[in-house]
Amino acid sequence: MKRLIILTAAIGLFSFYGCNANNEKKNKVEVKKEVKSENKEEGKVHHLTKAEFLEKVMNYEKNPNDWKFEGDKPCIIDFYADWCRPCRIAAPVLEELAKEYAGKIDIYKVDTQKERELAGAFGIQSIPAFLWVPQKGKPQMSKGIANSTEATKEMFKKMIDEVLLVK
Repeated sequence: MKRLIILTAAIGLFSFYGCNANNEKKNKVEVKKEVKSENKEEGKVHHLTKAEFLEKVMNYEKNPNDWKFEGDKPCIIDFYADWCRPCRIAAPVLEELAKEYAGKIDIYKVDTQKERELAGAFGIQSIPAFLWVPQKGKPQMSKGIANSTEATKEMFKKMIDEVLLVK
């Protein structure tokens, strides 16, 4: 009987430590995946909250009268809503452009339904609305999209070249 109890205890301990070792290995793999995914963030459209906007684009609470860009690359900010058909048409175009211009510009989205204060701070009354923010100089606002996906992409590329990536 003692042998059975000792054997059961030993099996339990080995199982416990074996599972722990697997969990530690799994955790290391997950950490590596997180690091890789952070590096892959370029080339993607990022959704911004107000707090992230204040940190990455402009802190209008700290500097209400002066435009001070907080980013390290020019960016496009898409003010949108999920129910907006033109916004849904623009979304895949912005995804393509994020990949095409990876490392050169950032593309952000702000959900006007969730971030009402942020949308109000920029006077967004109709969507889609796009804030074009060059590295230096003042941003420009544009509204609406072209009548086709191809024309919308060409319109965006023209604005990127003329407003954001001006040399």
